[in-house]
Amino acid sequence: QLQLVESGGGLVQSGGSLRLSCAASGHTYSTYAMGWFRQAPGKEREFIAVINWSGDVTTYADSLKGRYTISRDNAKNTVYLQMNSLKPEDTAVYYCAATFRVQVQPNEYDYWGQGTQVTVSS
Repeated sequence: QLQLVESGGGLVQSGGSLRLSCAASGHTYSTYAMGWFRQAPGKEREFIAVINWSGDVTTYADSLKGRYTISRDNAKNTVYLQMNSLKPEDTAVYYCAATFRVQVQPNEYDYWGQGTQVTVSS
């Protein structure tokens, strides 16, 4: 069993940056690939990025590549999402999730956090 808790969301002005964290509890955390997703009101959950268990393989949504960076620190049981040059359309609830292999589809993930709200003002 794995529990995930996101933090770091909030209100930021357009062009600003935020770093989200996802703290995991459970002794098997380091064996999972970890992903970030987001969901805006009235929209489907959207893939952002995923990182493999060792941190040397990452995959990004094409539309977000270059502005978002995923990383992990297995010693701290934490995965991060650095978000730069934020835009109002980035406003959403951001979720981290765990899966056994690098995946981009949300239904392939086994564990989810509760989400953290990111609001970007214009």
